Amino acid sequence: MDEAALQQALTNTQNLGEMPDADAVGTVGSPDCGDMVRLWIKYKEKDGRKVIDKASFQSFGCQTAIAVASIATELIRGKTKEEALTLSADELSKPLGPLPPMKIHCGQMVEGALRAALEAESKEQSAKAPETVQPMTAPDQTGTLADALNLAGKTQGKIKIVMTS
Repeated sequence: MDEAALQQALTNTQNLGEMPDADAVGTVGSPDCGDMVRLWIKYKEKDGRKVIDKASFQSFGCQTAIAVASIATELIRGKTKEEALTLSADELSKPLGPLPPMKIHCGQMVEGALRAALEAESKEQSAKAPETVQPMTAPDQTGTLADALNLAGKTQGKIKIVMTS
């Protein structure tokens, strides 16, 4: 992993925070270890195509997860849903260089949150048609990331958030 690229991504974190008017939201994580990523996506019409206009994220996790999420929100801008779905964890984390084995899950979490958001948006679209209404089985995408951790059954332990400037 390129430590300078990681430090740059953390020093200049992009698109951090909730997006109240998002078209789609995806959350992925492990309540056992406390790592979670939530990704918000907003679309726009451009040249007759529906493309990702902006994305934002929140993360409870290590610095690598934050850096990958920050980079990913920039990489998907201007892509269609189909184009964004083709991106792998390796491609989303590529600007950081190859991740060490113990950090590969960080890219996979960001990829999972992206896929969850894109798939949730599809389910919401199909649920609007009365003949295809189905109960949502995805985790609750409302509330904060901390709420999602609590809903996932994390009842013990602490989460430490360290902010540096």
